[in-house]
Amino acid sequence: MIGDILNKTRKSQGLTAQQMADYLNINLRSYRAYESNDRQPSLQTLVKIADKLNVSTDYLLCRTHECDTDFLKRKT
Repeated sequence: MIGDILNKTRKSQGLTAQQMADYLNINLRSYRAYESNDRQPSLQTLVKIADKLNVSTDYLLCRTHECDTDFLKRKT
């Protein structure tokens, strides 16, 4: 589920997966693994992602009402 949130949030801010990978200093394949839910980012990486996307880590972990609402809208 975190991958879906990462993908949606990144795209809504006009960022490419390559830009995120570069910011995190990882290769594109590793970043894409986060978005496809094949891997989970470390806590340190999660904080960096949240900072870059200007959202909270709780949002990325879908622990906020805002996330729940956004995710449900997208599924319908």
